[in-house]
Amino acid sequence: MAFVRLLFRLGLVAVVLALGVARPAAADDHVVPTFAPACHAAPGADAGVAALRAREAWICDNTRWRSDVPAAWLRFEAESWQGQKTPRYFFTRIARFDAITFHAVDADGTIRSRRLTEAEGTPFAAGPVFQLPLPEVTADTELLFAQVEGPHSIPLLTEARITHDPGKAEWSQIDMMLLAFVTGMLVLPLLFDISFFVVLRERFVVLHAAMVSAMMVYVLTAGGLASAFVTLPVTLMAVLAPLSWAVGAGISALFLVAFLERGAQSRLMRRVTVATGWFTMFVPGFFALQLDATQPFDDVAYFVTFLPAIAVISAAVIEAVLRGSRSARFIALAWLPIITASVERLLRGLGWHVGPSSLDQMLYVAVGIEVVVISLAIADRFLALRRERDAALTEARMLEQISTRDSLTGLMNRRAIEARFEELLAQGFDTFALVDLDRFKAINDLHGHQVGDAALVACASAIRASGDRDAVAVRLGGEEFVVLLRGPRPLERAEALRQAIPMRIAKEVPGLDLPVTASMGVVVMGDAGRHKMAFAEFYARADALMYEAKASGRNRLAYERLTVFNEPPAARARREEAA
Repeated sequence: MAFVRLLFRLGLVAVVLALGVARPAAADDHVVPTFAPACHAAPGADAGVAALRAREAWICDNTRWRSDVPAAWLRFEAESWQGQKTPRYFFTRIARFDAITFHAVDADGTIRSRRLTEAEGTPFAAGPVFQLPLPEVTADTELLFAQVEGPHSIPLLTEARITHDPGKAEWSQIDMMLLAFVTGMLVLPLLFDISFFVVLRERFVVLHAAMVSAMMVYVLTAGGLASAFVTLPVTLMAVLAPLSWAVGAGISALFLVAFLERGAQSRLMRRVTVATGWFTMFVPGFFALQLDATQPFDDVAYFVTFLPAIAVISAAVIEAVLRGSRSARFIALAWLPIITASVERLLRGLGWHVGPSSLDQMLYVAVGIEVVVISLAIADRFLALRRERDAALTEARMLEQISTRDSLTGLMNRRAIEARFEELLAQGFDTFALVDLDRFKAINDLHGHQVGDAALVACASAIRASGDRDAVAVRLGGEEFVVLLRGPRPLERAEALRQAIPMRIAKEVPGLDLPVTASMGVVVMGDAGRHKMAFAEFYARADALMYEAKASGRNRLAYERLTVFNEPPAARARREEAA
């Protein structure tokens, strides 16, 4: 429910954003035309207007567009706007160029020219386009030429238009609502990535956040939505859009490697995918800068160097799907639309086919699909990793329990008590009672080890059955047990435990000839000795006391109360005898 509420709120934000940036349709929008060039040519930078007036110099269809020339020419004919208002503005897709010179040619041969540089272009507040003012176009004007110097993009030429209304170049309100909604959707996975990374410190979450950020920059700049919030130079927007796409595509390859399950890729494919990711960020990213030195070839090079990324990423996803990867199936569903739209944009960028800029909406819709599906994939992967980690933690706890618990009685073993001994002392468990069953070897010899094990289990049950929350029971091994006590009357409680053992064994292990008694050595540590004795020292003192109890006839308790740090009873006896 929280997810649905968040998605609904972001959708509302996106709609509000779209309504804010989209220009309301004017009453006469349906009668405001825009005019495409009738022909185009690439005769060179030194070609004159007079030489280009003849139709023989022009290509008058949508073929052979070129951006690898010093200058490209566009030809607009007066027949297209006869009966309409004369055009006053030129607009086209945002891309880099050096300058555009307009020549308005009248019927009597009069030529009015205006040369404008890239810096003088004005991006629209909505739409991936910029505009420039035309020289005066009159009723006598029969031709309008646009000489584009140093073009870096074929769509810069194919999508060029002229109009009398500067607002006509903007995208429709629905277009901008779609763009704003996609931008709002891009915010959602960023929020997911932050929340996921707090819980699950996985590298693929960071890579996905970086990929989404790059896609957001692309949508804002390539779609022109950024101009609704801040005025950016045409040069900057022309570079940011292809650069962010190159970076996002490269990161997507790295994300793929990090996101797929272990074993979903062969070692060779994994290495090729990583190398392709870095290649895509740096090589197409370099051509995205559209430097003056690379103008003759950077447009073609940018799109051609994307081909390895498309091929390798597609092959990597197919391989992972064939290997049974669940994550790869999500990625295939998410990336198929975006790869298809990218191929269409690539072909249009290379001039292999010509289409309107509205085809870019396919790419933006594909981006929206991608972020939704990949977010679901990350959530699915998150749950899978969480299940794996929970299973691993459960297994670790089981292994820890096995390593710290006695398999026969379920009590802590010696390893566990030695590891926790200082902690238990600090918690006040300052009475150490060592319990040993009397004549236990005879039980094993006469009745077998199975009966002996039953007696040990009954002994452990007697210790646990006391219900003393201030007692910690341990089986050291064989027939030896340790009980740590804290609180008042430790000796009385220890003796009660000792006396309960024979009765419990007699009740749970029938058929024994004689009762199985227990001897106990108890060390009660005073405040003066606290934290100054290790487990081994306690054990040595209690062991000596326990043997004193056995030597005194068994089935009894011997104790020592420490008020200062003194030596074990056996050592003290030897010292007194020597004296």
